Amino acid sequence: MLHVVHHADYMAPKPERGTFKFDKYYLVMEALRASGAPLTEHAPVPCPREWLEAVHCPNYVEEVFTQTVPRDKERRIGFPVTAHIASRVQHTNGGTWLAAQLAIKHGYAANSAAGSHHALHETGAGYCVFNDLAVASNRLIAEGDARRILIVDLDVHQGDGTASLTALREDIFTFSMHAEKNFPVRKARSNLDIGLEDGLDDDGYLDVLAKHLPRVIDNFAPDLVLYQAGVDPHENDKLGRLAISDAGLIARDKFVLSEVRKRELPIASALGGGYGDDQNEVAARHARSMLAMAAANQIYAEQDSRARQV
Repeated sequence: MLHVVHHADYMAPKPERGTFKFDKYYLVMEALRASGAPLTEHAPVPCPREWLEAVHCPNYVEEVFTQTVPRDKERRIGFPVTAHIASRVQHTNGGTWLAAQLAIKHGYAANSAAGSHHALHETGAGYCVFNDLAVASNRLIAEGDARRILIVDLDVHQGDGTASLTALREDIFTFSMHAEKNFPVRKARSNLDIGLEDGLDDDGYLDVLAKHLPRVIDNFAPDLVLYQAGVDPHENDKLGRLAISDAGLIARDKFVLSEVRKRELPIASALGGGYGDDQNEVAARHARSMLAMAAANQIYAEQDSRARQV
């Protein structure tokens, strides 16, 4: 069973300025529904303003809520912040928090949007308005749902916003594995950054991941994992610089899920990046990612059920 968080506001009209396409969020859900896999959809409520202001500058939050974001910030984000966008990002941030709550109950759950890892304290950036990973982590810890949270970011771009927003916290660990020469040009400092050379293939990528992820989990000892599961490391991604195949992405996601779940930890994923001229193709990669993790989670759920019967 895949527990997935989705809301109609995840879609947005084509922006007047910028090139970002929002239609993949609808297409991801279409692909999931057409897969025939067991699926339960959950609708998030808007993220409360105080949750956002606990992480982002209150003045910037006000700019987003009132659609008065200065043009220079909108250029940095990549599209104008309209009333629809303001509603959308409140729901996507609430969606990552809800996915974490569902993961605590079911082992794994997915948000069908978000993973907005470039958003900074006083501005958005790189198609990201608010940083749902930092916002959700802060709130989960504040409410006592988790004590220590590991953020695993395998988007092809470094999670610079998440790293900077959580840099002084000992209860949040950020691990970013990304193409070193890709955006952003100026990298932040995650707790662990692994910059990869252009053109890295499946075997090389998975070797690096296997070398670092288990050690990070064991050394930091989180009680919850948030996973930015961007599919832009794919060999055909428009904004990627790596050479990961469809099979490589599936192997990556199964490995992450298995390493977390075999330690009996919950994991929630956020959609992250994925770019191309064929939006159906990009959406299919995201859908396969979530379905692969749900299938892997089912294995651990069945093992846990058998252990309890014994």
